[in-house]
Amino acid sequence: MKPAPLEQTPTKANEAPTLTSATFEDLVHEMLVRLGENPSREGLVDTPERVHKAMKFLTKGYQEDPEALLKGALFHEKYDEMVIVKDVEMFSLCEHHLLPFFGKVHVAYIPNGRVIGLSKIPRLIELFSRRLQIQERLTTQIAETIQKVIEPQGVGVVIEARHLCMMMRGVEKQHSAAVTSSMLGSFRDSQETRSEFLSLIRQRPNGV
Repeated sequence: MKPAPLEQTPTKANEAPTLTSATFEDLVHEMLVRLGENPSREGLVDTPERVHKAMKFLTKGYQEDPEALLKGALFHEKYDEMVIVKDVEMFSLCEHHLLPFFGKVHVAYIPNGRVIGLSKIPRLIELFSRRLQIQERLTTQIAETIQKVIEPQGVGVVIEARHLCMMMRGVEKQHSAAVTSSMLGSFRDSQETRSEFLSLIRQRPNGV
């Protein structure tokens, strides 16, 4: 027997939970019911708990401070040539349909007296991607945070990604990719700098 749908008004003790009092697991259980499934069958009994754990992991970026992350690995260095970290794998959730989008992120900056530990760039990418996102915002957040924290001569970020909201539903185009970029400082002002960055990230054996 299917449980009664969740109500949006206060209820008395021993009655079905309301939207405000329901646990995450209650809400997933209700979603399964509304999809026409039986949450009590073997394959779905533990699904509400599993979904809760998965969503906590996939959105853990809300609990992290991106500026503190970068400030923990700042080093004074006179190096003033381009630093590139490319082909960083990225997985995120589209905020419009809660479906994944995934691809590669390429980040470059030109130091202005300070550099950051190279491992911090992939971690920064993961931090912002572990939130409900759109690709355009993700791109600018990465670039603007690096620009703000280390104040380099410039920052360039390019993301190439595929979106399951396009591949599984809607237009259902399986081989399309979205490309976004954010260019700040010398990457925006200098065509030569921008072209060098774009040329270097194209020199890779693997695609998105």
